[in-house]
Amino acid sequence: MRLSRNTLVLVAVDLALVLVAGWVAFWLRFNFDIPGEFDRLARHSIPWTLAGYATGLSLARVYRQVWSYIGLPELRQLAVGILLGGLLSAAAILMLRMQNFPRSVLLLQPLIALVLLGAARAGWRTFIERRTLGRGIGRRLVIVGSLQDAADALRALKGSHQWEPVAIASPVASEVGRSIQNVRVLGQSESLIDVCEMAQADAALVASPPGSPERHEALMNAAGARLTLLTMPRPNEWLKTDSPGPRKIELEDLLGRSPVQLDTAQLADLFSGQTVMVTGAGGSIGSELCRQVARFGVGRLVCVDVSEYAVYRLEQEMRDSHPQMHGLYYTANVRELDRLRAIADKHKPTVILHAAAYKHVPLMEELNEIEALRTNVIGTLNAARVAGECGARRFVMISTDKAVNPTNVMGASKRLAELMVQAVAAQFDRTQYVSVRFGNVLGSSGSVVPLFTSQIARGGPVTVTHPDIVRYFMTIPEAAQLVLQAGLMGSSGQIFVLDMGEPVKIVELARMLIRLSGRTEQEVPIAYTGLRPGEKLYEELLADDETTEPTPHPKLRVAKNSTSLPDVAGVTQWINEAGPFPAGGAVRDWLRSQVPEYTPR
Repeated sequence: MRLSRNTLVLVAVDLALVLVAGWVAFWLRFNFDIPGEFDRLARHSIPWTLAGYATGLSLARVYRQVWSYIGLPELRQLAVGILLGGLLSAAAILMLRMQNFPRSVLLLQPLIALVLLGAARAGWRTFIERRTLGRGIGRRLVIVGSLQDAADALRALKGSHQWEPVAIASPVASEVGRSIQNVRVLGQSESLIDVCEMAQADAALVASPPGSPERHEALMNAAGARLTLLTMPRPNEWLKTDSPGPRKIELEDLLGRSPVQLDTAQLADLFSGQTVMVTGAGGSIGSELCRQVARFGVGRLVCVDVSEYAVYRLEQEMRDSHPQMHGLYYTANVRELDRLRAIADKHKPTVILHAAAYKHVPLMEELNEIEALRTNVIGTLNAARVAGECGARRFVMISTDKAVNPTNVMGASKRLAELMVQAVAAQFDRTQYVSVRFGNVLGSSGSVVPLFTSQIARGGPVTVTHPDIVRYFMTIPEAAQLVLQAGLMGSSGQIFVLDMGEPVKIVELARMLIRLSGRTEQEVPIAYTGLRPGEKLYEELLADDETTEPTPHPKLRVAKNSTSLPDVAGVTQWINEAGPFPAGGAVRDWLRSQVPEYTPR
């Protein structure tokens, strides 16, 4: 390996310090009075000492270290190199059988060398850090969290020219007044504003875990003081070169969802090199399913969506992020069986993920009831049939918590779609059919978060239907990952229910989004508008007559029910013959006959 000029200089410094350590060892051995004989022995041992330590340090690859970023791992590496060098030089000198050579020197020299070489590195790093801090170019930053959390954040911020940690606000009262890496705990996190004023900082890095009370408390305190709240990047963001440092805190950081445990080996076996078809691929969930599947090395990804623009955006993204993947992008409607069948027959997908659906409750409740049935019921039936006909191994349908004891047309249509999937599953033994229910997804198209964000941007008011309304929430990646995991685990005909955690009050969600924008409720008021048609105060994940069974995955349970399967031909005939604009009451009456638990409001 060719060494640079700077590396050769550092190697020379190391070897010079090794020689100094040897002379110091001789001086210590003879109480600083070295007779001529031992002076001669010391000089004769120099070549062997240099050769031994050079070999030891080279074997430990110490020459690759950058002194400006030296730390405990590098010091341990240095200790190994010096130990090897000491053993090699001692072996060489003992083999020469130098008379009267003091063996204690062979023990003292490595210890002294470790001190000298370690001190040189620590001194250089201290000099570099002080020179960097002296420039004053970093923005002053307060870290919010315990000393353990702050230590992790300080390590991540080392060498950053953009941020300068100047204080810590800890939730632990006993830690106030203590310091870590010369950064002092000036107060508790509940006094964050006072800590920032004392430290003359206008930004705070919340190092506490996602969903912790400290994060929520910091957000509520920061808005009135115009304090910028930051957090460290997510694990997947560390891989991106454009986001190596702190980012602004987001809603999912406050809600705190634990990472999903995936059976990556089995998922890789299922998707790697295979053909996967995703319907509704341009939507929030569908596009995330495409991203997750692409991570597992899918051989061919067939993306189907009725929206031309959505397909175009997905195509541009996937070609940029996965240029090696073979992607095919179709504009097609799942309600058109022949088109769907032609696409599946051409590519023979191994797995079909069915995410195409109408999901907006108020929009489907009035004027568009028949559209919900044609897309959510007939579209699902078409996709399920095509999966069986083309010999797909697995078919996964995306369902919703609104299918449980539905009070609206959208929820009832999704419940009927679940039953249609179970009916088709009985016809095709080679294909495993499963449905997956989950609640609201943060940031998905048509969800409450984008609506609130746009209302806040206009200055309010933020409209909440009821002060007590609650919903379950999860992030888009979490939902997509659990869908894949359920598809891997499921037996044909099963309905999986995702663990959505604790329900969240929508009004609290609105308050958090207002504070995240840097404003208060006085500046952006909240207005209550009343429940909309078909809307419930509380969403359920299981129907009253259902029970659940645990699965090996902690966030997945299997729903069991005794509902009889529908007459597929009769359902199809009624929807096809309903006409372009059937009366809403007629649609609801028919839905009640197909979904007994459906009780319209």
